[in-house]
Amino acid sequence: MVTNPVTPAPVFVETEEPELESLYHLVLLDDDQHTYDYVIEMLGSIFGYGPEKAWALARTVDTQGRVILETGPRERCEAHQGQIHAYGADPRMPTSKGSMSAILEEAGAPGAG
Repeated sequence: MVTNPVTPAPVFVETEEPELESLYHLVLLDDDQHTYDYVIEMLGSIFGYGPEKAWALARTVDTQGRVILETGPRERCEAHQGQIHAYGADPRMPTSKGSMSAILEEAGAPGAG
């Protein structure tokens, strides 16, 4: 008697891909109410950026009108945005009435690019 071996049919298990968290850019906006020293000091205080990196970012916001300070989860960017908005006026400039402005922009689909 010849027996036919039975090959089990493959079992497909549907798994859900974990949802990737959306990323956001925290963008600092230029104004004429804050000195380079203020921007460098603020970026060092909030982000821990060294003087060279902070100066490069200050130069970019001054010449291009805006600069991306970080890209990350919305909550982290919002927390840093709040710190920027709470940093206060530039004591080196009598015309400075308050903090710099920063906005959030969606960075696009995760993994795109």
